[in-house]
Amino acid sequence: MNDETPARPRVVVEEPLDGRRRVRVDGKDVGVVVTPDELRRLLTRAGLTDEAAPIDDPNLIDWQGGGPDDWPAA
Repeated sequence: MNDETPARPRVVVEEPLDGRRRVRVDGKDVGVVVTPDELRRLLTRAGLTDEAAPIDDPNLIDWQGGGPDDWPAA
């Protein structure tokens, strides 16, 4: 019996650069965000979460160069 459940998309939030963090989903660039709220909206528009979803879930997001609390000023 094969499990046909699709794999969960891999979301990567890259290391902060000048206050901005690039977001990739399955290797595709989907945008740049500067706040956690922008990230939530981007993930919601992409159909990956709703805006109330936590962004500190390591099963959802691979944070690189700092976690969900690391948003240096631009």
